[in-house]
Amino acid sequence: MSEYEDRARAVLSACEASGIMLATAESCTGGMIAAALTDIAGSSSVVDRGFVTYSNEAKMEMLGVSSETLAAHGAVSQETALEMASGALARSRAGVAVAVTGIAGPDGGSAEKPVGLVWFGLVLKGRAPLAQSHVFAGRDRAGVRAATVEAALDMVLSALKDG
Repeated sequence: MSEYEDRARAVLSACEASGIMLATAESCTGGMIAAALTDIAGSSSVVDRGFVTYSNEAKMEMLGVSSETLAAHGAVSQETALEMASGALARSRAGVAVAVTGIAGPDGGSAEKPVGLVWFGLVLKGRAPLAQSHVFAGRDRAGVRAATVEAALDMVLSALKDG
């Protein structure tokens, strides 16, 4: 099993207890969140689908992220993360969707958006959308991606417990 097994099991249990399915919209993690969940037998009762939208074109085509949002704020932004999560929810049977978009490195960072910056978006039906960012500084690419998976699973779990 994966290094995220305990968190993933908790998310699956919380979704099952809430009677909702989950969708993911992933950029910098390339499907790692969905993989952590689907590594667990029986996850098909809760996981509806995962969108891997690495390019801006994929974000627009698969999730409905607007070109205006991408032009104004960039792929790594609160606005894009929220549009990704909303798009995943709208294009699935899920009741909760989590999205991640970030700069895993080692290149691609800037003063405003350093390597390790990840924006998270979460939409739970019937609730206001949530967004948060983390800067996973001092980590290599694998470390940023692993920390992103953990934080995304924690964000879903927290939202479901609060709901």
